[in-house]
Amino acid sequence: QVRLVESGGGLVQFGDSLRLSCTVSAGYSSIQAMAWFRQAPGKGREFVAAMPWIGGDTNYAESIKDRFTIARDSSTLYLQMNSLKPDDTAMYYCAAAQLHRAYRSGRYEHEYDWWGQGTQVTVSS
Repeated sequence: QVRLVESGGGLVQFGDSLRLSCTVSAGYSSIQAMAWFRQAPGKGREFVAAMPWIGGDTNYAESIKDRFTIARDSSTLYLQMNSLKPDDTAMYYCAAAQLHRAYRSGRYEHEYDWWGQGTQVTVSS
């Protein structure tokens, strides 16, 4: 069973940077891809960025492209967020897709099997 734990959220100001981490505590040999999603108050969960567990191209939402970077080091997934705006305020979740399941764009929640509890990011103007 894969367990995901996010950290690194907080309260920052407009234009600041923040790096989120998602630690995979078990079962990472069962993962084919990982992603970050976010959910702002009163809105649905939206795709932010995704990457294969081993090799391959990263995939970003247009709204954060050129400001956010997804990366992995060993068993930790990161989301480097630069030039933060108030619109980036949300709960950020990491997700993992298991091997041998259908996985296409990585932009949809149903493509993922495991989720973390989330870490809150608040950007003040």
